[in-house]
Amino acid sequence: MNYTTLIVALAMAIVAGLAIGAPLKDKKGKDVPLFENHAASPRDLQSSLRGVGRFLTKKEKNPRAYNCHKNPQVCRSAGSSGPVCCKNKCVDSMTDLNNCGACGVKCKFTTACCRGECVYLSFDKRHCGRCNNRCKKGDYCIYGLCNYA
Repeated sequence: MNYTTLIVALAMAIVAGLAIGAPLKDKKGKDVPLFENHAASPRDLQSSLRGVGRFLTKKEKNPRAYNCHKNPQVCRSAGSSGPVCCKNKCVDSMTDLNNCGACGVKCKFTTACCRGECVYLSFDKRHCGRCNNRCKKGDYCIYGLCNYA
């Protein structure tokens, strides 16, 4: 029984191979190529149907931030991300989580940078729930709400 299964499988493989390898003919009897090359430009040869992914796209670099370590005045110009130069990038040290108050000072995961300090928004009376949201005198900040419960 094993031999018959092997012979049937082998016969099917031979028939499939002959069908694939046989040239295609049109109505007039001419050979039809399997693949036609209609690519007129390199753009037509793109292999991806979606185009270039977001990680491969060329991003515009900010020319103002190129030399802020050489010229810190660049960060104080209009349209800059912040007035302080940290690792050759213009940042706002009053709100930046990675440069809070000074270059390289990182806030912990559960904290926020408010006025250059890493604070817990859930329990800080001066920054309750968001930066600069002060609770009234005598109130407590609990879970980011003034005078909760």
